[in-house]
Amino acid sequence: MGIISIEKTNDLYWLGRYTQRVYTTLQRYSMGFDEMLDLDYHFYEKYCEKLNIPNIYTDYENFIMSYCYETENPDSIVSNLYRAYDNALILRDYISSEALAYIHLAQFQLKAAKISDAPLIELQAVEDNLLAFWGIIDDSIDDVVVRNLIKLGKKVELLDLKLRFDEDRKEIKRVFEQLDFYLHRVNIEYSKVAYYELALAFERGDDINEETIGSLENLILL
Repeated sequence: MGIISIEKTNDLYWLGRYTQRVYTTLQRYSMGFDEMLDLDYHFYEKYCEKLNIPNIYTDYENFIMSYCYETENPDSIVSNLYRAYDNALILRDYISSEALAYIHLAQFQLKAAKISDAPLIELQAVEDNLLAFWGIIDDSIDDVVVRNLIKLGKKVELLDLKLRFDEDRKEIKRVFEQLDFYLHRVNIEYSKVAYYELALAFERGDDINEETIGSLENLILL
């Protein structure tokens, strides 16, 4: 496909980030949905704190609706899915109409979940469509740079969320190694200082803190 512009590089990278953000936060939301129905009404407070997003919710029922479905909420799952779709739409020539269609289907299923008596079933379909989207990216895009830019965005987002939720150290290190693989296979500007801070922290098994998350946030210079 030739040289990819800085603008399209940014769009591809953020397509990866937004799709991964929707997929992972949707999984967390679904787990929390069950917990809140089992009377853990403070789940959403801890959730917002870990993601460092404003807790604008009046109670757990408000969180269930607003965080997942309200387009006016910039942190909501649906808002991030719309961002993913907007990026995919302008990248149609890079990723194919079929790949774009799976994100559109994910939007349709998310809208269906909002009015469903069994929303978790519909939300699972959103996850399935995102998995299908990534499958198309793997199988149908011949341009390795396009694939790697999307995957780099995915891995940066996944690592960010795993750090925020303080997941298993071995799993975090494994995702960083995947990120490292894609980072060095695309022509993208990144902070060498932030990269080595992350590499050293994961190699030594340092405790996860705000500095670690900050280094990741400063890694990609777009």
